[in-house]
Amino acid sequence: MSLILPAAVTVDICICTFRRPQLAETVRSLDALVVPDGVEVRLIIADNDVSPSAEALVRRLTAVSPHPILYRHAPAQNISIARNACLDAATGDFAAFIDDDETASAGWLVALLAEAEGADAVLGPARAVYGPEAPGWMRRGDFHSTLPVWVSGKILTGYTCNVLLRRASPAVAGRRFALSLGTSGGEDTAYFTGLVRAGGRIAYAPDALVDDPVPANRASFAWLAKRRFRMGQTHGRVVIGAPKGFSLARQVALAAGKAGVSLLATLATAWSAPRRNRFALRGVMHAGVVSGLLGLREIRQYGVPAEGKTDAA
Repeated sequence: MSLILPAAVTVDICICTFRRPQLAETVRSLDALVVPDGVEVRLIIADNDVSPSAEALVRRLTAVSPHPILYRHAPAQNISIARNACLDAATGDFAAFIDDDETASAGWLVALLAEAEGADAVLGPARAVYGPEAPGWMRRGDFHSTLPVWVSGKILTGYTCNVLLRRASPAVAGRRFALSLGTSGGEDTAYFTGLVRAGGRIAYAPDALVDDPVPANRASFAWLAKRRFRMGQTHGRVVIGAPKGFSLARQVALAAGKAGVSLLATLATAWSAPRRNRFALRGVMHAGVVSGLLGLREIRQYGVPAEGKTDAA
């Protein structure tokens, strides 16, 4: 891995948080980063709660962190508000995002910067870490890890759980996350789809690894199905757009056909739980595409308590 940087580079690492004490582990992992010579790091933490519930924790973390930490109260329960607060506060050459329950590997920042030349955004992998309550089929199929998707050799959209943005890029500067998607999810898909359509290029840094714990309330087929359905809704509404007339009918028929094929594949692979569930979830996603194309209301993901916990970034 080669890393050639100008004399000085500044990086703002952004964390959006909502009632997650795991934020402390995230910050500690960032405290342990390998920071190349000539690179200055600052952390920006945006608290998306109605009250500034994370402020006391951030104050304690600031007292011991080797990096300066900027706290922003960005209410309430709309993840786009918090993401935009981070972007508004960022002043560095780059802005990176990591989730408030993830931990970064020591070489995370070095790996992202090594792929930044000529790129407007750089994605890294988020590796799912399963607890003992996760079923075997979920572990074997690894349904929660996050990786980019290539289409004809290009990455056409992205995610915010592990990304570096070049702030001066014309495709990045001034771009913000859609408030209308800030409770349903899909705001990151819309952001990066717009970035690419504006001429931006997304690169991939396979060594820029973060670990992403899977809590008990997400270790179920039902949670995965809800998420896949919402992803389909976003694809239908944002990526495909708003076709009308014959074009709409064609896109709906195509998505419905893919859902049907996925159902048949689910039945054909009933003997293998990972394969069966993967096809089933693919069918759910295509059903979500139909929903998005028809303009049905998107399900809400953020700020909703679930089994004693509250979803966050």
